[in-house]
Amino acid sequence: MPEIAISSLGISLLAGGLTTLSPCVFPLIPLVVGSAVQANRLAPLAMGLGMVLSFTVVGVLLGTIGLALGIDTDSVRNFGGWMLVAFGVIMLIPTFDQKFSQMMSPIATGAGGVSSRLNNQSLLGALGLGALLGLVWSPCSGPLLATALSLVAAEGGAISGGIILGLFGVGAAIPLVLVSYASRGFINSSRQWVLHHAYRIKYGFGLLIVLVGISILTGVDKWLEAILVGLMPDGWVSLTTKF
Repeated sequence: MPEIAISSLGISLLAGGLTTLSPCVFPLIPLVVGSAVQANRLAPLAMGLGMVLSFTVVGVLLGTIGLALGIDTDSVRNFGGWMLVAFGVIMLIPTFDQKFSQMMSPIATGAGGVSSRLNNQSLLGALGLGALLGLVWSPCSGPLLATALSLVAAEGGAISGGIILGLFGVGAAIPLVLVSYASRGFINSSRQWVLHHAYRIKYGFGLLIVLVGISILTGVDKWLEAILVGLMPDGWVSLTTKF
């Protein structure tokens, strides 16, 4: 099994969570899952599972393509590092972020057309809708999803790709499921909190992504990873290296 940097796992999970918590996505969750929950209490879980499965499959496919092309590992890693820097900058500069969102709009439109034909009141339909939500929300989640894709490029390999994007899907699914079963009062208060803090969090995450990209390009990430592993209990190290 390949060794994946712990930082890559954490960043991918966080990026997925920020996707659902973005101001243009989070307020829409009750509308997306409302009728489905009334028809079947397990529908939000099916949607979340659909998101995780779709992102995992994409990660495996991208990782497999990278291996099939036989590109030098260091070149792929450097490419992933530059991508992280680029998408971090996009998140930090509103004009770039808006332009990128406009580029992603056709994808969202196509996915939205397909999702509108699904019966999300059945578990199978909810599973399919969940698999498409990442594309439907792409104008909002584009830079965050691109960050996860960059991590796939930096790590390389089909298994690594599946794990990294799978964790992105888990991060995106957790707020979706929690909000689906939350009370109306909790949803309203959470919406206000998200609208008030989300942009600051996004800018902070954009800066973090730039720093991660620079650390990959300079090799600092491997140095920090070695220090972190040295500080971890042996049991934790054995668990993480299994992935």
